[in-house]
Amino acid sequence: MSINVVIPLFPNFTALDGIGPYEVLQRIPEIDVTFIGHERGVVRSDNGMLGIEVDGTFEEHPTPDVIVFPGGHGTNALMDDQRVLDWIRNAHQTTTFTTSVCTGSLVLAAAGLLKDLTATTHWSTRPTLTENGSVPVAERVVEHLDQRLITAAGVSSGIDMALRLVELLVDSTAAQAAQLMIEYDPQPPFDTGALEKADDTIVTRVIEYAQHRS
Repeated sequence: MSINVVIPLFPNFTALDGIGPYEVLQRIPEIDVTFIGHERGVVRSDNGMLGIEVDGTFEEHPTPDVIVFPGGHGTNALMDDQRVLDWIRNAHQTTTFTTSVCTGSLVLAAAGLLKDLTATTHWSTRPTLTENGSVPVAERVVEHLDQRLITAAGVSSGIDMALRLVELLVDSTAAQAAQLMIEYDPQPPFDTGALEKADDTIVTRVIEYAQHRS
């Protein structure tokens, strides 16, 4: 029996938020992954350079086993999109896990799923979690297994979360096999991958780059 995972896509999504978990999850024979959205067709990432095919609509996938909601600039519009918020609320009633990467957690929060719970997101949007009733924490992956909710921080953390998902859905051997298959053995040349590790010069450059893209 297959495990149905859906990854919602929308204009201005961040590519690795969705593709990172996809690369982990699709390695497992028991897991089927479908990219869904408002309508079928190509949706482009937040820099416009990458397009991914959406193979189904929200309404065509009302009861997925797992939701992996990515982030990106496009989540700003989704926080007021009643079609998306209603779908999340209804789908979450029967999911095994409802998860997010980066600012995808803002959409879960806007749907009311994270009220009074700790959660994580990209460091630059932690205040928005607070505004939507959640408690932001500076952790890479935050789990509330009793509520079937997992949130991951910015972009690359979705890979970590997906490996944990495989462990929960299948077993630890499957998760470790997936890690080996994608040769996920991070050894970065720098250690500034979290806000708490970066100095003001690096943060200023991040802001400059972000303004250039917006």
